[in-house]
Amino acid sequence: MPLTDREAVIKFVEHTYFGSVQRQDIAAVMDCFTATATVIIRHGDNPVRQFSKVKQAGTDNLQDFYAHLCGNYAAWFGDFQHYIDGGAQRSACYFTVQLTPKPDGLYAAAGRQTLQNCNFFDYDGDRIRHMIIYYSNTGSVDGTPTGYPQQASPSREGV
Repeated sequence: MPLTDREAVIKFVEHTYFGSVQRQDIAAVMDCFTATATVIIRHGDNPVRQFSKVKQAGTDNLQDFYAHLCGNYAAWFGDFQHYIDGGAQRSACYFTVQLTPKPDGLYAAAGRQTLQNCNFFDYDGDRIRHMIIYYSNTGSVDGTPTGYPQQASPSREGV
């Protein structure tokens, strides 16, 4: 069933998609995407990161992204503000993310991070076909990303 109704979109975004991420149910997260879905992540002046459910040139594996996120952080999502164009099967939402590093994760010493995100969704039926994520790491002293992909930087080795 296409996501055209405002309440259905909100339920899908907040409970089905973000709820699955928060519960760390990667299989349920992946089920929110079409078979050929793509995701783009933009953060400040950092290089654009691109992911796809099916391997494409220049993209990383989408499931690996969620495995990294869920393997290293407990995530909370809230304070949603939704903007929905049901007829075009598109929506956007602005929200807060709190990432708490897991004690045995790669970023255990980093402390909790609070992000301000804005996601843009294009749907195909009842699944995400394309998503763009913009985020600001408001709690970061030096503005570095949350750690994926892991790369060295002059200010913080191994982040």
